[in-house]
Amino acid sequence: MIFGLGTPEILIIVLVVLVIFGPKNLPKLGSALGKTVKNVREGMEGEEDDADKAEDSEASAEAKEESKEEKSE
Repeated sequence: MIFGLGTPEILIIVLVVLVIFGPKNLPKLGSALGKTVKNVREGMEGEEDDADKAEDSEASAEAKEESKEEKSE
Protein backbone atom coordinates (compact mmCIF):
# COMPACT_ATOMS: atom_id res chain seq x y z
CA MET A 1 0.00 0.00 0.00
CA ILE A 2 1.32 3.37 -1.02
CA PHE A 3 -0.01 6.34 0.97
CA GLY A 4 -2.79 4.11 2.26
CA LEU A 5 -4.05 3.34 -1.25
CA GLY A 6 -4.94 -0.15 -2.30
CA THR A 7 -4.57 -1.78 -5.69
CA PRO A 8 -7.99 -0.72 -7.05
CA GLU A 9 -7.37 2.94 -6.18
CA ILE A 10 -3.93 2.93 -7.78
CA LEU A 11 -5.34 1.34 -10.97
CA ILE A 12 -8.04 4.02 -11.17
CA ILE A 13 -5.44 6.78 -10.76
CA VAL A 14 -3.24 5.22 -13.46
CA LEU A 15 -6.19 4.98 -15.85
CA VAL A 16 -7.16 8.61 -15.23
CA VAL A 17 -3.58 9.76 -15.84
CA LEU A 18 -3.46 7.69 -19.01
CA VAL A 19 -6.69 9.26 -20.28
CA ILE A 20 -5.58 12.79 -19.41
CA PHE A 21 -2.03 12.68 -20.78
CA GLY A 22 -2.30 9.94 -23.39
CA PRO A 23 0.09 7.05 -23.99
CA LYS A 24 2.50 9.15 -26.08
CA ASN A 25 3.19 11.64 -23.29
CA LEU A 26 3.58 9.16 -20.42
CA PRO A 27 7.32 8.54 -20.99
CA LYS A 28 7.94 12.29 -20.99
CA LEU A 29 5.85 12.69 -17.85
CA GLY A 30 7.70 9.86 -16.11
CA SER A 31 11.07 11.27 -17.10
CA ALA A 32 10.16 14.74 -15.84
CA LEU A 33 8.86 13.30 -12.58
CA GLY A 34 12.04 11.27 -12.09
CA LYS A 35 14.25 14.31 -12.73
CA THR A 36 12.20 16.36 -10.29
CA VAL A 37 12.52 13.75 -7.55
CA LYS A 38 16.28 13.51 -8.19
CA ASN A 39 16.69 17.30 -7.97
CA VAL A 40 14.69 17.47 -4.74
CA ARG A 41 16.82 14.74 -3.17
CA GLU A 42 20.05 16.44 -4.27
CA GLY A 43 18.77 19.74 -2.92
CA MET A 44 17.95 18.21 0.44
CA GLU A 45 21.37 16.55 0.60
CA GLY A 46 22.97 19.87 -0.31
CA GLU A 47 21.16 21.61 2.55
CA GLU A 48 22.37 18.94 4.97
CA ASP A 49 25.93 19.33 3.67
CA ASP A 50 25.71 23.12 4.04
CA ALA A 51 24.47 22.75 7.61
CA ASP A 52 27.30 20.32 8.41
CA LYS A 53 29.88 22.68 6.89
CA ALA A 54 28.48 25.60 8.88
CA GLU A 55 28.69 23.60 12.12
CA ASP A 56 32.25 22.52 11.30
CA SER A 57 33.36 26.06 10.53
CA GLU A 58 31.80 27.35 13.77
CA ALA A 59 33.55 24.62 15.76
CA SER A 60 36.90 25.35 14.13
CA ALA A 61 36.47 29.08 14.72
CA GLU A 62 35.77 28.43 18.41
CA ALA A 63 38.82 26.17 18.65
CA LYS A 64 41.01 28.86 17.08
CA GLU A 65 39.73 31.46 19.53
CA GLU A 66 40.42 29.13 22.46
CA SER A 67 43.96 28.45 21.26
CA LYS A 68 44.60 32.20 20.86
CA GLU A 69 43.37 32.79 24.41
CA GLU A 70 45.63 30.03 25.75
CA LYS A 71 48.66 31.46 23.93
CA SER A 72 48.04 34.95 25.24
CA GLU A 73 47.93 33.74 28.83
